[in-house]
Amino acid sequence: MRTRLSQFTAAFVTLSLLFVVHSMANAAEPTPSGNGTGKEQAVKQVCEKLVAAFNAGDAAAATALFVADGELTDDAGNVHKGKEAIEALLKKFFESFPGAQLAVDAEKIRVIGSSMAVQEGVQVISTKDGTNHSINAFTAVLSQQGDTWNYMTVQQFPEEEAVTPHDELMQLEWLVGSWLSEDSDALVSFNCKWSEDGNYLLVDYDSRVRGESAIKSTQRIGWDPVTKRVRSWTFDSDGGFGEAVWTRVDQAWMIKSTLTVPDGSTGSATIVIQPLGDDKYSMKGLDRILGEEARPDYEITVVRKPPEPKN
Repeated sequence: MRTRLSQFTAAFVTLSLLFVVHSMANAAEPTPSGNGTGKEQAVKQVCEKLVAAFNAGDAAAATALFVADGELTDDAGNVHKGKEAIEALLKKFFESFPGAQLAVDAEKIRVIGSSMAVQEGVQVISTKDGTNHSINAFTAVLSQQGDTWNYMTVQQFPEEEAVTPHDELMQLEWLVGSWLSEDSDALVSFNCKWSEDGNYLLVDYDSRVRGESAIKSTQRIGWDPVTKRVRSWTFDSDGGFGEAVWTRVDQAWMIKSTLTVPDGSTGSATIVIQPLGDDKYSMKGLDRILGEEARPDYEITVVRKPPEPKN
């Protein structure tokens, strides 16, 4: 999620991406030529100056490291050309975010010919209190003029944030809450909630037949990063257990499940759940097999429990 910091600094962070080379002393790939290695060291020194200027909030010193018509291109494609535009952008940033700090990773320098170099890397800029940050990748081109290296062009790209298991499961957040299914003989109530770490949905089932407790079950629904699918694992109070793979089909979910019961028999079924608004969904059981016996299909309606009356 992009913060106000990253939104405001879309162009500025392009410049700060160059700081990444500041930590490249042990990571830069050596070139076959000894001359190339010397040029890499010179580029690193430019970045050290840029880091110092950034940490001091000195826009003029940072801008001085660019050629006169240098360019910054932010992740939205906006081009900021020339030292005047770059310095104005930096001044505005330092006024809005004094004391911002930089961390860098995944850096590389390539020397091209006798007077050009390309930098690539990733940077993280954080506010002074560490509450906001932006993450970006960059590509920059530098040129050598005499004994001095300066930045010619810098292009910034937003780095994609990693998707967490919680993010993947948000498509099932509508299941969170207390639910009830009922037919003429059986009543099943269950409650779904997030795990403390937010990476699983936890479901507790209580089944009753003609008013008598039949079976209780617990289920854990999670994201499988290998198969890129939602999976679930269910454990019954009688010792049975099962697992399932969930596939989204438009707004419905098709759940392919397998089951092992205490006597050693195994079974399988396809369950289809279809939301019917915010507080109701249908559940169909298809292709149900237990041992060598086919079981009939079924369809029930599940409704959200009304809140408990207040005293």
